[in-house]
Amino acid sequence: MTDWLGDNAWALWLSIAFLLAIAEILSLDLVLIMLAAGALAGAGVAVLAPGLWWLQVLVAAAVAVGMLMLLRPTVMRRVRNMPGYRSSTAKMVGSTGIATSDITRSGGEIKVDGQLWSARAFDPSAEIAAGDEVEVYEIDGAIAVVYPKHEQLP
Repeated sequence: MTDWLGDNAWALWLSIAFLLAIAEILSLDLVLIMLAAGALAGAGVAVLAPGLWWLQVLVAAAVAVGMLMLLRPTVMRRVRNMPGYRSSTAKMVGSTGIATSDITRSGGEIKVDGQLWSARAFDPSAEIAAGDEVEVYEIDGAIAVVYPKHEQLP
């Protein structure tokens, strides 16, 4: 079996590219697909120069790094500028959570979707007790600005 792989390194490279592409479908982060492109380049070199394994690895690494450094930022910028795109923090606005500590104007902590966030009250004079249900009004940096869920905004 190892003799066959040594003679047909392109098959190994294609298998790696296929597995990375499948993993990319699960992650949707546009990193693994760039690595898969590098593996495809390695497969191409393996077809043209089957005995030069070091060249295969070098080309695969160079293509993967080039794709990560040059193509991925451009693609991500385009994705973020598409109509309807919302970042994960923007999706938090309007979410409901629970105050895990008392929340005042100066700070506190909430739990939203299983994640702990630093929080502060939307109304500077309001105090939200631990255990109260809150709604996220906005995200200010890394701090969630919240108000009590069952009360009106001032």
